[in-house]
Amino acid sequence: MNTNIKENIYYDVEDIIMVRGKGIYLYDSNGKEYIDSASATFNLILGYSNNEVIEAVKEQLGELIHVTSSFQTNQINDLVKKLVNISPENLEKVHLKVSGGSEANEGAIKMAQYYTKKRDVISLFRSHLGQTYMMMNLSGNTFRKDPFPTVFPLGTQVPDPYCYRCFYKQNPETCNMLCVERINDFIEYACSDQVACIIIEPISGNGGNIVPPKKYFKTLKKLCEERNIVLIFDEIQTGFGRTGKMFAADYFGVSPNIMTVAKGLGGTGFQIAGILTEKKLVGLEARHHSFTFGANVMAAVAASKTLDIITQPGFFENVSNVGDYIMLRLDKMKEKYKFIGDVRGVGLMIGVEVIDSFGEPDVYLTNRIAKLAMNEGLIIRTSRYGYGNVFKIRPALNITIDEAEKLCDRLERVLRCIK
Repeated sequence: MNTNIKENIYYDVEDIIMVRGKGIYLYDSNGKEYIDSASATFNLILGYSNNEVIEAVKEQLGELIHVTSSFQTNQINDLVKKLVNISPENLEKVHLKVSGGSEANEGAIKMAQYYTKKRDVISLFRSHLGQTYMMMNLSGNTFRKDPFPTVFPLGTQVPDPYCYRCFYKQNPETCNMLCVERINDFIEYACSDQVACIIIEPISGNGGNIVPPKKYFKTLKKLCEERNIVLIFDEIQTGFGRTGKMFAADYFGVSPNIMTVAKGLGGTGFQIAGILTEKKLVGLEARHHSFTFGANVMAAVAASKTLDIITQPGFFENVSNVGDYIMLRLDKMKEKYKFIGDVRGVGLMIGVEVIDSFGEPDVYLTNRIAKLAMNEGLIIRTSRYGYGNVFKIRPALNITIDEAEKLCDRLERVLRCIK
């Protein structure tokens, strides 16, 4: 009998066995401590094993764990009310019959298609919208699509608002948002002129932590209104305080027609997702997008407690303050290490672009930094599934300044090793 369980796991995993976590810290079976600057998969916004959330869930366990979402429960109703209260004012409807971000994004697109009676979807070159077939085909990155037949041919990708490497070779101060204006050309020449929606991460998650100029979204919203296109914000990574605001929509000052949420809503690792929409988009019947573990009662309790915690006075201020500290430290590292080309971020959604001596993306070095970081007890993740040249700093949102200092000190020790 095979005693190496790793050989029985279908996907590739590290040799390390993690056994417990608390706050920003994770511990392996040998007792080694790691600072997790990726907050697992960017979803543990309250860190590992948050006591308040766990106690709330324990209390619920003895009563009701799950019931079909055809029925009301007080727990789901409570969460719906809180989500409506914290969302942009135009988003009055909540769809919780989904279990993860991919399902939420797919449902949002279905809603847009149903409402507009149009079919095409526009997304960005570097977007990561999920893992289902539909979302894989609408995401950027050809390497994700290469092994599979394309089953959703109605998507068009357009250039990101990537000022550091502008597709159109423009200067952000004088470009007049050409990256939005050119979408008109894509609609005319690369689509069927039947565009139902544009789906976009306000700050790219897996695509390299690209932070658009604030004017970008105001211009994009205007284009969508002129062409009767539904604007969908994928806030699965940016939502619930990651930017120092409740949503990136609040940071950029633009309200989308639909917003998708997941990841951080579970606080400390509970699985929950949702779609927030305008009232006019109601109409898609549940049978068209409803999943077994959607609207899970236990997860709803975890989410509700998470919202209670992050709406406490001072929580978002801490995100901004700690984010500013980390950005300041990273800017100083950029001055010292020539392989750091750009440091960009908002709140605690931060990316560091790694370059070679010619200023080109250095993917090899980016992955080497992530590997060396493990030796220093620091977990960092890289962009585009290891094909990108950005490493990301996105710790739990309740990280303290002292903990951020330790994180940056460990990172500095890693960078010193680069020859």
